Amino acid sequence: MEHIELFFKSIFIDNMVFSVFLGMCSYLAVSKKVATAVGLGAAVIFVLAITVPLNWLLDQYLLQPGALKWLGEEYVDYDLSFLSFIMFIATIATMVQLVEIVVEKFSPSLYNSLGIFLPLIAVNCAILGGSLFMQSREIETLGLAFNYGVSSGIGWFLAILAIAAIREKIRYSNVPAPLRGLGITFIITGLMGIGFLSFGGMLTGGDEEEEQPATETAIDVEKLETEKAKELADNTKIVK
Repeated sequence: MEHIELFFKSIFIDNMVFSVFLGMCSYLAVSKKVATAVGLGAAVIFVLAITVPLNWLLDQYLLQPGALKWLGEEYVDYDLSFLSFIMFIATIATMVQLVEIVVEKFSPSLYNSLGIFLPLIAVNCAILGGSLFMQSREIETLGLAFNYGVSSGIGWFLAILAIAAIREKIRYSNVPAPLRGLGITFIITGLMGIGFLSFGGMLTGGDEEEEQPATETAIDVEKLETEKAKELADNTKIVK
């Protein structure tokens, strides 16, 4: 259940775009065509799925205070947390370089359509935000870290895919001149953000009532019957 809850929460409730508005530069610039948006979204999913677990390992066994205890007792007091940003960005840049090489090799058309925004994934705040959120939320296991990376990437993918499909449709709509382009895109993004807020109650429910022990229930019933009998006797006296 913990994995399922984290998966759906990361996609719908804590969506990178609509909840914290990360990765907006590429989200707005590469969302004019669905095909391009699919390519970039798939690249983001891959990078997040690899970098978040890798950065979790770095955080657990290198960066946290006392994480170096596996090297020996003399390293327990070492604190390398000040290297978090450098290490995380280095991991992300390595993975993005790998994605860029693969895309250029197997899909030159997609590589050309993405242009400068493919290498810019390395400095995409959504990618770095995934690792930093993983660190701040103290995700406990490597499996949960992988789950969080994949689900966060899927959430970003759905966001850019949805806006790309809408922008392709509104191209043939009668949009007022002052709102054409980024104006109407910002409005649609805001409305989509409001819509995603409605998922906030998807994983929450009312607190289950605590079951009272059978003895307490029997005592309450007996007390209620006694009070009713006394009230009936008082009413009888009043009538007489």
